[in-house]
Amino acid sequence: MPLAVLPLVLLAAVFHAAWNALLKASENPLSLATRALTWGTIVSLPPVAVAWLLTGRPGLPWAGWLLALGSAFLELIYFIALSVAYRRGELSVVYPIARGTAPLLAVLVGLLLLGERLHAIALLGVVALLGGIWAIRRPAAAGSALWPALLTGVMIAAYTSLDRIGVRLGSPWIYGWLLWLFGAIFLVTYARVRRVPGSRLTDEPKLSLAVGVLMTAAYFMILFALSVAPLAIIAPLRESAIVLVTAWGIWRLGERRGAWLRLAGALAIVAGIALLTVG
Repeated sequence: MPLAVLPLVLLAAVFHAAWNALLKASENPLSLATRALTWGTIVSLPPVAVAWLLTGRPGLPWAGWLLALGSAFLELIYFIALSVAYRRGELSVVYPIARGTAPLLAVLVGLLLLGERLHAIALLGVVALLGGIWAIRRPAAAGSALWPALLTGVMIAAYTSLDRIGVRLGSPWIYGWLLWLFGAIFLVTYARVRRVPGSRLTDEPKLSLAVGVLMTAAYFMILFALSVAPLAIIAPLRESAIVLVTAWGIWRLGERRGAWLRLAGALAIVAGIALLTVG
């Protein structure tokens, strides 16, 4: 595995943590997400087009288009649920619950539907995940933010499952950009129908562009990393953003109630993900 992938994945984690912090800090997270995803689709088109030309103009089968469309719809629900969670709860509670739920769901699907068995290391990972989520939720009593945060985690697990198939059907760059395009169309349409205030591209263009660049860069960094390195290494490194976001919420946003327990919970979640990936 190229050593250059490690700092790339860690940088993607920093970018992911940054755009989530900015989303939480905004007055209307959903409108910012709509503008950011649209700007990200626009600014990523030239480099994706160049990559497409340099790699011989690869195509994508219809199955890939359908998977990208389905994944984009799930991401619409993801952004809606995440925005509701951020409006109701604290960053250092919502983000770890959302990101920690997805791998836990993957384990449950494997056990209940696929008849898989857990090795001892993976079992420790499940215990660490459950303990971490409990530790983060307990001091803050996540309250009304809990269910949208959990739904966000469900959507992460769902669209990630589709994406793991989609990126193998053709060029991951083409699939990723199509997913971004469909996601932007869905979000813009939803914002117009629901009359979400502040969702026009002309609203806060600098902030929208900054979040869009962070969001898109983190996404394509992970796509590239997954194309040259095993998931067992990428997954836990990527989720190191949980610790970064939790620390940011405590330090910068003043979410200090049960701070040490939350940090310990965030570390436990990352450790649990690592153990599940290895196991």
